[in-house]
Amino acid sequence: MKTNQVVIEIEELKKAFSIRRSQPGILGALRSLFTKLTTQEAIQGINLKVYHGERIAFIGPNGAGKSTTIKILTGILYPTSGRVKVLGYTPWEERKKLSYHIGSVFGQRSQLWYHLPASDTFELLSKIYELDPINFKSQLNRLVEIFDIEAFLDKPVRKLSLGQRMRCEIVASLLHNPKILFLDEPTIGLDVNAKLKIRAILNQMSKEFGTTLFLTSHDTADIEQICDRVVILDEGKILKDGSLNELKREFSHKKTVTLITEAKNFNLNMKGVQVIESEEFRLVCQIDLREVSMDQVIRETLNHTSLKDVTIQDPSMEEIIRALYAK
Repeated sequence: MKTNQVVIEIEELKKAFSIRRSQPGILGALRSLFTKLTTQEAIQGINLKVYHGERIAFIGPNGAGKSTTIKILTGILYPTSGRVKVLGYTPWEERKKLSYHIGSVFGQRSQLWYHLPASDTFELLSKIYELDPINFKSQLNRLVEIFDIEAFLDKPVRKLSLGQRMRCEIVASLLHNPKILFLDEPTIGLDVNAKLKIRAILNQMSKEFGTTLFLTSHDTADIEQICDRVVILDEGKILKDGSLNELKREFSHKKTVTLITEAKNFNLNMKGVQVIESEEFRLVCQIDLREVSMDQVIRETLNHTSLKDVTIQDPSMEEIIRALYAK
């Protein structure tokens, strides 16, 4: 449950990288050694506060600065300028102290020993985090039950499915009961059922432990089913920051309408109507209710053809995000 306690505070965060542009060929590579370094700004003055118990989606296109920000928040990188506090710690200066209070899960990287059972990794992590043996066993038992991993706890990690492995990854990151869990693409590569299970478990875990979730994902279903707040990043700047419901309300004037008509290749040419997809007897449009009513759209259609079916939908999260990027 969200409280008023600030757990992450970012002020005017900037990060620039010095890069050397390489040129093709052997001679080009040699010339590149003597060219001047150019500066690339990955993060350009971010300000953000995250509160205890929030489930925040930190999203954006590739190259927006998401991974760089997470690496700074976890102490892997240091910024060019700005102030960052995570649970009162400056991450890149107090990384070891901070590590006892945060967890991280990266969809394409593993903290599990590939040839050993997950249970062995859990034992090793308990030593690294200097956990009391009794508290460790109690926490592990709770997590094993919540994540339903007992059946394969003693199997070598290499023999686990991707979904089973991801559940073990999250358990490993929660053994020391962190206050913040950073999740980078936690459902990447998983099948539909595995994704649903991971999302349900993360929601249950957040409620039971009060863990703050800081998630990045390109899967909009992750955002809708896990998070209550969305921060959209683009070109190193925050484009939008608000609750999931606020974001949806902002686009409540938009509707996606699918018309199945008697007439072949029917088209609508009206103000406030944008054709998204057109097939022989099927027309998909986006309607802006500030400019045209649904009644007007239906009447105009019936003036030209009979209707077999009409479907009206709110814009999907993917469409909302795409519209924000286009602004």
